[in-house]
Amino acid sequence: MNYIKHFTVVDAKNELPAVIPIVEDIIRLKRELDRKGYDVFRHQYFGGLGPNGQKVFPTEMEELVLKVRELNERGIEIKDLNKGLIDFPALRTNGEEVFLCYMLGEETILAWHPIEGGFPSRQPVSKL
Repeated sequence: MNYIKHFTVVDAKNELPAVIPIVEDIIRLKRELDRKGYDVFRHQYFGGLGPNGQKVFPTEMEELVLKVRELNERGIEIKDLNKGLIDFPALRTNGEEVFLCYMLGEETILAWHPIEGGFPSRQPVSKL
């Protein structure tokens, strides 16, 4: 097993009201950092420019890290900072470890996918 915590579909759905605002904040912060020309993955301004007299990281980057950490502490992984794609580790009835998948804008947890398969291999939760 790769994950300590596993969610049922009901557990994941129950987390959404608390988690959606966090995901919305992450998207907002990422957009603001993009606007400022800051690469969140390389931790530098685009073109390799330094912080131009600012702190080592822009304030928005520090907030973004805290929001991602908050999701991780809940046992949830964020997969796409632009789309608000998150995964909840889960177990199928056969014991296979999978992800319950949610993307901001969907009404609820609608899909799951194998750990290795990612978003393109999503299947309806009815086939879990």
